[in-house]
Amino acid sequence: MSATPTTLSESVIVTRLRAAGCVFAEDEARLLLAAPVSPTELAEMVDQRISGLPLEHILGWTSFFGLRIEVDPGVFVPRRRSEFLVHEAAALAGPGATVLDLCCGSGALGVALASVVSGIELHAADIEPAAVLCARRNVEALGGHVYQGDLYAPLPAALRGRVDILLANTPYVPTDAIGLMPPEARFHEPHVTLDGGVDGLDVQRRVVASASDWLSPGGHLFVETGEGQAATTAEIFEAHGLSARIAASDELYATVVIGTLRT
Repeated sequence: MSATPTTLSESVIVTRLRAAGCVFAEDEARLLLAAPVSPTELAEMVDQRISGLPLEHILGWTSFFGLRIEVDPGVFVPRRRSEFLVHEAAALAGPGATVLDLCCGSGALGVALASVVSGIELHAADIEPAAVLCARRNVEALGGHVYQGDLYAPLPAALRGRVDILLANTPYVPTDAIGLMPPEARFHEPHVTLDGGVDGLDVQRRVVASASDWLSPGGHLFVETGEGQAATTAEIFEAHGLSARIAASDELYATVVIGTLRT
């Protein structure tokens, strides 16, 4: 007769996570222990974390903007700094606004915005099949729509000229800098969600180039970028008919360029 597995104690989990280099071992241990799983499954989850799998992919969710967002393995994990982009968008989004979350990943940005702006019409798109499946669970629960394809390509024509708020957390890491990112990102998130090309702005350029076709008169585009890239991103906005300003949060180490379609 086999013995019943014993649940790992919090102290043991913390010790093992610390030894593996997990900076927030105590917080992670509490989250793992709170998961509704058997002792055997808990031990497997701890082993997965020690092997380098992102905690969010192990749990199946992450906390973002005070919400629980489902995040599947192989899907980009929304960073807390991106909450600043949502705050900036919320300040300009009126009730009932038409919102497009481009390069949506899990759909976290659009879902977060919907939590503070009433009655928005939410649309989201991503090129990654795994991200689209994940985003559909998060976005469609709010009555939104999710499309799979490259940037604007899969969007319905009826959206042209109607988007009041365009959220675009595009990849902005220069190709040569990806090797410096934490292993959790490099090995467990799709390369396409990280690589922004030689200067990190390739995807931003493509988003901005066509934004005016989709924005409503006076509509706004929000793009997260690096502090050192922001001035160039703003120049790209201006070159494509958008007045641009840069907003930054020292607390979240976040920089967002906000463009408004000139009318």
